[in-house]
Amino acid sequence: MSRVDIIKESHVIRSPRVIQLEGMFDLPAEKKSRIEWSADLPVEEHAWHIGLIVGPSGCGKTTIARELFRNNFIDGFEWFQKKSIIDSFPQAMGIKEITALLSSVGFSSPPGWLKPYHVLSNGEQFRVTIARALAEQNELVVIDEFSSVVDRTVAQIGSCAIAKTVRKRDQKFIAVTCHYDILDWIDPDWIYQPSTNDFQWRCERQSRPPVSLEIINVHRSAWELFRKHHYLDSTLQKSANCFMALADGQPAAFTAVIHFPHKTASSFREHRTVCLPDFQGIGIGNALSEYVASLYCCKKPYTSVTGHPAMIRHRAKSKFWKMTRKPSSVQRQCGLERKGKRRISSSRGRITASFRYVGPERRQEAKGFGLI
Repeated sequence: MSRVDIIKESHVIRSPRVIQLEGMFDLPAEKKSRIEWSADLPVEEHAWHIGLIVGPSGCGKTTIARELFRNNFIDGFEWFQKKSIIDSFPQAMGIKEITALLSSVGFSSPPGWLKPYHVLSNGEQFRVTIARALAEQNELVVIDEFSSVVDRTVAQIGSCAIAKTVRKRDQKFIAVTCHYDILDWIDPDWIYQPSTNDFQWRCERQSRPPVSLEIINVHRSAWELFRKHHYLDSTLQKSANCFMALADGQPAAFTAVIHFPHKTASSFREHRTVCLPDFQGIGIGNALSEYVASLYCCKKPYTSVTGHPAMIRHRAKSKFWKMTRKPSSVQRQCGLERKGKRRISSSRGRITASFRYVGPERRQEAKGFGLI
């Protein structure tokens, strides 16, 4: 059983202001300030992956967590000022392992992986820090002020992605926070509330709260919000038909479709799909991609070529996609060519995979969008 009795004392220097304050509020004159905590966390009784220490500020969360789990308590990391974040991960980790871990906690942005830590947003820093902690601490990771520096949407979605990653890696993770709104998203195996010294095991895993998506047909100018987050190319074909997914009214993901002519069998092809970093980690990008595919496949085959490792992994396991070309480098494509004064990017030299959508059709919705 993990039990701790903590006493914190500090001397009170009775300055003129302290004496004045004592008089104003009729406080006793004390030479020492004393706070005591007693905590019982029977975390050794059962197998678990996720723990949550939660309560209001001043209830002793950090003090108790640091005392009980001092060897696993993360106080922060040193990051290279000029090098990209991937260079701060353990040297023994391969690049595929690093990027897979970053993607799994909801930071699935190759352009972002190349940036130094200090230029990332608060939400990106939050996820990168968790990924590095999981990489460096093989058994237990304890994070204080969990999700406190990010907005609540990012906190909730990030909590869900992190919890899935911890369980998949068979690690242990304790979040220390004053926010109760992440409870259903991180779905802990146990909860400890220092304010009442209440410890509870949660016997059954809960489903995360549903995310309601509204998918709308948008003008190609909407790409400006997403273009810098695309892993390959920020250009968009003028003929592209564009869709956006709104999560609780906020732009979350974007996909564009182009007609792909062929002398024997023309098709529709996914042109660009991007999920904003704050919404990564719970499958919004894939949900939008598959929804749009289900509209277009009513008329012609719908295909996609992607080099994004997380998307390849998802589709390789999905019943909605059939892999038509395994991950490989397609040398016969033309690479960077010139068309007038414009440089056009292709997949030459990159590892990509090809897929065809074989999931259900949505004919009624396709009619509503005017696609058939």
